[in-house]
Amino acid sequence: MLYQISIFIIAILFLLDKDKTIKGLKLGCKKLTKNLAVFLNMIILVAISLYFISDELIINYLGNGNYLLNLIFAISVGSISFMPGFIAFPLAGVLLDKGVSYTVLASFTTTMMMVGILTYPIEKEFFGHKVAITRNLVGLAIALIVSAIVAMVYGEVKLI
Repeated sequence: MLYQISIFIIAILFLLDKDKTIKGLKLGCKKLTKNLAVFLNMIILVAISLYFISDELIINYLGNGNYLLNLIFAISVGSISFMPGFIAFPLAGVLLDKGVSYTVLASFTTTMMMVGILTYPIEKEFFGHKVAITRNLVGLAIALIVSAIVAMVYGEVKLI
């Protein structure tokens, strides 16, 4: 559907200004080919990380009973790995069924979606080093806040 919408918008732009549309398409293709190697490297890194980090390994380290170590491991693995939400959330459901706490799952999925160590090279290429680092640090801070809220809501950590 997104392809159809994109083609429709390009067709409208072509009718409005043929020269600008062709110039924009050429510029987009040039940028895509320039950054294709970076995208391919990221996809390869994601595939390798998913190969080495199996569900069983994750369950072993996220649900073994040592709450603080589980949390640190969840944040670390979530920050390094990269999965789209339609894979990450069903995985969280499987982990929940295996006994992993809500707080650990919150930190794992939130860092997985918001902190991108594997995607850093692409972010640096497009946005620059400073923005990429800032975005990742803000994502980590938000993940920690979300985890703390989930811990309090589900009673896994008491304030007093």
